[in-house]
Amino acid sequence: MSGVSIFIRHKALSGQRDAVHAIWDKHLRPAIEANPSHTAYHYGFDQNDPDMICVFQRYSSALAASDFLNSSAYGQYLEAVTPCLSGPPDLHSVDEIWAKG
Repeated sequence: MSGVSIFIRHKALSGQRDAVHAIWDKHLRPAIEANPSHTAYHYGFDQNDPDMICVFQRYSSALAASDFLNSSAYGQYLEAVTPCLSGPPDLHSVDEIWAKG
């Protein structure tokens, strides 16, 4: 497998999770939908923490992941969302060993 997956957890300030989602919709969703290097993307709310957002991203390559995380769209998102977060996102990049589908 040559893909790279990224797991991200964002902790919103209390009561700000919907605001974070709106910022994501504005800045990242269009860029993700237009990016053929995103081969999978899942955005969700943690069932046990009302302020936690969990994201799974799969890219076609490590270079594609790096390019997106260094893109202006991602930079604009981070700038807009930072005041709504309790701290920086917890981001983990993994080399794929096996994936179903």
